[in-house]
Amino acid sequence: MIQSKLPNVCTTIFTVMSKMANDHSAINLSQGFPDFPIDQKLIELTNKAMLSGANQYAPMPGLPILRENLAAKVEKLYHLKVNADDEVTITSGATEALFCAITAVVESGDEVIVFEPAYDSYHPVIDLCGGKIVPVELSAPNYQIPWDEVRDKINDKTKLIIINTPQNPTGTILKANDLEELEAIVDQHGLFAISDEVYEHLIYDGERHESALRYPALYNRTFVIYSFGKVFHTTGWKMGYCIAPKALTTEFRKVHQFVVFSSTTPMQLAIAKYLEDENNYLSLSAFFEQKRNYFNSLIKDSRFEIIPCQGTYFQLLSYKNITDLGDMEFASKMTKENGIASIPMSAFYGSKKDDHILRFCFAKQDKTLLKAAEKLCKI
Repeated sequence: MIQSKLPNVCTTIFTVMSKMANDHSAINLSQGFPDFPIDQKLIELTNKAMLSGANQYAPMPGLPILRENLAAKVEKLYHLKVNADDEVTITSGATEALFCAITAVVESGDEVIVFEPAYDSYHPVIDLCGGKIVPVELSAPNYQIPWDEVRDKINDKTKLIIINTPQNPTGTILKANDLEELEAIVDQHGLFAISDEVYEHLIYDGERHESALRYPALYNRTFVIYSFGKVFHTTGWKMGYCIAPKALTTEFRKVHQFVVFSSTTPMQLAIAKYLEDENNYLSLSAFFEQKRNYFNSLIKDSRFEIIPCQGTYFQLLSYKNITDLGDMEFASKMTKENGIASIPMSAFYGSKKDDHILRFCFAKQDKTLLKAAEKLCKI
């Protein structure tokens, strides 16, 4: 009998709720993927790359043209010059990048500060590395980081702090003062950081994305992770990248080369070309803000309470005025009886904290959002 390295890990909540949605023919607003097509131009660019013969291994760090275009994008957006050869690595999705970054720095006995509710891939990788998760719970409805508590939890075993902005699942964003606090803490204690910024271009209401790349002392000790799937509606391509200083990138690539070695070649060529038109990513905030506003306008008269969403394509709804059922029970009931699937927020807390809040994905066609809203308004 094999002894599990992850004895507490079960099937992810995303798989559970998506299967439940399929089993009961429910509208699936649980898992974070669009139900609309990607840009035809991107398909044509990929097809062109395949027909041109770009179907063999790419270089381990990624195609130079893609890394160079990303370095140019970073300099324009965040005023930071990064070396495409030594600081940019193309990965098979942000999940792989997170795995490589955590594995590169966390050793047995190291403590890692994680803000909860948290994306579910952080914890298992820390466990695999023999690290200890030190959760800092964020409270609804604002989910602001209590920096005094963070400082209190730092000791000589603390190695890494993981942030996520815009944050999945809450839809909140970190502000300049948050990054300044993190920068000071990392610098003072000699810690490492991972900044999960996969929703960097999905930020609303005129707010600015506060990337770790804007803060030089922070960047010096940080892996900054992104996803092409989230911004170009291509979640099935599993394409992402990591930007980090040379010393961190060297260790990151030592792991990366033995996880996947290199990522899909024709997609890299297509994305490199697609990035040359900055409107292909700078237009996304307006696109998804319209979807957020449309969805919220449809449910404003429902019994659900809308919790402000500043980024990502997730909307939180409180059902405290509807029932006392736990969030997993209520999410299951809604899927089976009302035909609408969501994600219970307790799934993102190690403590299973239940604030009677559900997460809904609004990266859907307007007709899908309309049908979903009609169901929510009947509850």
